[in-house]
Amino acid sequence: MSRRHALKVGGLGLLGLSLPKLLQAEANNSKPTLKARTKSVIFLYQFGGPSHIDMFDMKPEAPEGIRGLHKPVATNADGIAISEHLPRLAKVTDKVTLIRSVHHHMKNHNPASYYALTGHAPPVDDITLRDSPDLFPALGSVVDRLAPVVGAIPTSVALPWVIGDGTVTPGQAASFLGKVHDPLLITRDPNKPDFKLPELSLPANISYERLMHRRSIQKIIDSQSRLLSHSAQARGLDAYYEKALAMLDSPKLREAFNLSAESDAVRDSYGRTPYGQSCLLARRLVEAGTKFVTVYFSPNIGGDVGSGWDTHGNNGKKMFPIMEKYHLPMTDQTLPTLLEELDQRGLLDTTLVVWTGEFGRTPKINEKASRDHWPDCYTVLLAGGGVKRGFVFGESDKTASLPTKDPVRPEDLAATIYYLLGIDPHTEVYAVGQRPVMIAEGNPIGGIVA
Repeated sequence: MSRRHALKVGGLGLLGLSLPKLLQAEANNSKPTLKARTKSVIFLYQFGGPSHIDMFDMKPEAPEGIRGLHKPVATNADGIAISEHLPRLAKVTDKVTLIRSVHHHMKNHNPASYYALTGHAPPVDDITLRDSPDLFPALGSVVDRLAPVVGAIPTSVALPWVIGDGTVTPGQAASFLGKVHDPLLITRDPNKPDFKLPELSLPANISYERLMHRRSIQKIIDSQSRLLSHSAQARGLDAYYEKALAMLDSPKLREAFNLSAESDAVRDSYGRTPYGQSCLLARRLVEAGTKFVTVYFSPNIGGDVGSGWDTHGNNGKKMFPIMEKYHLPMTDQTLPTLLEELDQRGLLDTTLVVWTGEFGRTPKINEKASRDHWPDCYTVLLAGGGVKRGFVFGESDKTASLPTKDPVRPEDLAATIYYLLGIDPHTEVYAVGQRPVMIAEGNPIGGIVA
C-alpha cells in the first residue's frame, strides 16, 4: 500500500470507513457486472467416458489399431466431420461448437466425474473417492448460491438418477454451500406412464392452507429451539423447508413436470427412454425458468447395452457393437431433437447445452477390441447460449492422443459456463473453516464465445 493510500485510509477512518470496508468497497467497484449471454444451462452428462476418436475427433488416416471401425462423414458445418453413426447430429452440427482439446490426468470414473461436475480437480485419483464437506459443490449448486431464481421455480434440477461407480460420485450436491443449495433431485423414471412427483403433491386430506398453519406452529417451536442452538445446519434445513413449501404451492412448477401435456409425436422424437424423456423434461424446465438442469445418461459407468459409456469389452463383449446398438443411436435421437426443439422455440440462443463425459478413450484399440480410459485428450460439445455455431476449438495430434492447439481443462469449462451465465468465475465463496475459495480456478474460453 502506498503512503498516499495509507493516508487516504486514515482520513476515511475518521468518517467511520475502516480499512476492511474500504477495500471491500474498492473490490466491488473494480469488478464490472458481467453481461449474461445465456439464461440457462442443460448439462448432459455422459457417465462412463464416450470415445472421442469414434465420434467427434475421428482420425481416418491413423494406422490400423488406432482408427476405429467407423467412418467419418461430412456435416452441414463446413470442414467438420463426425461419425457415420450420427447422421441426424450431422444435420445440426451447424448449431454446435466442438472443443477437441479437453484434457486432465484423472483416470478413474469417480474422481474424473467429480472434476467434470464441479470444475475442480479432486485431491486424489482414487476410485473410492467419496463425497465430503471438503469437496466442491456441483455447478448447479454454485449457480443457485450466486444467481438464484426468484420464486418457486428451482434454480437447479438433477435427474433421473444419482450416479456412482461403486460409491456415489461426489460433486452432485451443494457440499459446503449448504443443503438449501442442493439441486432438486428427481429419481423417478419420466418414461413411465404414471410419472409424477409426489414430492410436489399434498396428501388428499391436507390442504395447502392447513399445511401452512402447521408450518406456522413449527416455526414458533423452531425459533424457540434456536435460542438454544444456532447451528448452521439447522438454519440451512429451515431454508430448505421454506423452498420445498414454495414448490408445493406452484402450479407452474407442477405443470413443467406434466409430460403428458406433450404430444405423443414430441415424446417419441426424444425417445421413450429415461434419458430421452429426461431431456424433454429439461426443455420444459428451462421454459419454466430453471437455470441449471443436469441430465445423467446412466446411473452407472456401464459396459453393456442399457448402461453408461464404459465400453472396455466387459464379459467378452466388444465395444463397437455396443455403441452401434445403444449409445450412438440414443445420442443421435435425443441430442439433435433437443437442439432442434430449443431452436424452433426460440430458446437455443438463451440456453447453453453442454454434452460431456469425464474423459475419452485410448487411441489404441486393446486386445478386447475396445478402448480404455483416456483423460489426456477428449471432446466436449457445446451449443447455443452464447457460443459459436458450426465451430471447432482446439486440435489434437494425429492419433487424438494429446492436444496440439488451445488446450482446455475442466476448470476452464466451468469458468466458461459461469461467465456465459453472467457470473464472475473468480467469485469467492467460503469453504469449510471459512476458507475463501474461487468458484472456478480456470478462465473462460474466449475463442468459443459468439
